[in-house]
Amino acid sequence: MGRLVKKLKNNKQVIFDRGKFDDWCVHIVEHDGSKFAPCDEVYFSELQQISKHYPEGKVYNDFLKIYEKTDKAINPEVIDLIDSIVQTYKEEHRVKVEQWFTVIYAGMIAEENKKNTKLGKRIKHLGIYQVLVLHKEPAYAAKFSYHKKWRELDKLMRQYGI
Repeated sequence: MGRLVKKLKNNKQVIFDRGKFDDWCVHIVEHDGSKFAPCDEVYFSELQQISKHYPEGKVYNDFLKIYEKTDKAINPEVIDLIDSIVQTYKEEHRVKVEQWFTVIYAGMIAEENKKNTKLGKRIKHLGIYQVLVLHKEPAYAAKFSYHKKWRELDKLMRQYGI
């Protein structure tokens, strides 16, 4: 099995395992041991739905707390931060918030570790920004960067303060 990022309160796990390109593919391991790699559209959509139950900017600002502390390695302090952030959400959202913030945290680590990356974790930030601040559709945000040059994305990110 892959490298553990976080054991979730619902007895699932978020791990890094082999994907199509490298060993940084983020998977959720279910109770029965089966696993799947959630795509950006899935967690963008989940976080967008959750954000509708809270004041404007809460989910995005909580994401930023995690984003700012993310680098190339799994950091126990960030795992603890996710746990403390989860406690600020309504009981009925906590399982999903923990899962999707952990998945996006792992996704940002993976982006930081991509070979020859120019944008790193900023690519996930752009998608979250588009969904939670600009209110774009998750499918749009998930595919937005495909086939775009990194300099074009960098310029846009700078305009957004990313």
